[in-house]
Amino acid sequence: MLRAIADVLRQIGAAIATVVTLPFRALARLFGGAAHSTRRTGRAHRA
Repeated sequence: MLRAIADVLRQIGAAIATVVTLPFRALARLFGGAAHSTRRTGRAHRA
């Protein structure tokens, strides 16, 4: 019984963690992609 409750709580915690981290992952991808493209254009200007 306690194990089942613990499993449910663990799944709920994992779902909450996923929802909370999604915006941060999206921002990281956005800024990471922007920084990567900026670096690429910077190299092109130097060459």
